[in-house]
Amino acid sequence: MCAFRSGSRSFLLYIAIGTSGVAADLATFVLLFNVFGLHAQVANALSTTLGITNNFLLNSYFNFNKRDRKLARFARFYGVGVFGMLLTTVALQVFVTNLGFGPNLVKTVTIPIVAVVQYLLNKKWSFA
Repeated sequence: MCAFRSGSRSFLLYIAIGTSGVAADLATFVLLFNVFGLHAQVANALSTTLGITNNFLLNSYFNFNKRDRKLARFARFYGVGVFGMLLTTVALQVFVTNLGFGPNLVKTVTIPIVAVVQYLLNKKWSFA
């Protein structure tokens, strides 16, 4: 039972931390795309990078409590983040370019899907 509680706590904290990263990511995306007029893919790359960095630092210190091998862990975490960004990039391409959906909607809908995939990868690889 304790292992389950610990895993549940870790997932809930990951979601809370992820929420701060999502807020930074989405706000930055909206600002870059809507205000500064950057192409959706460029805005996505920049905003996702900000979210990844935010989430790595907070997860490293407060969730997984791993302070060793920071560069290697960040590289793995960033790799998982880039994988998530690629998933979002594909979704933007398919749903915006090919099917005509709005970029803000597509970005918002992909966030929870990508978050679950990234949690599983980060828990098993980045912070193992």
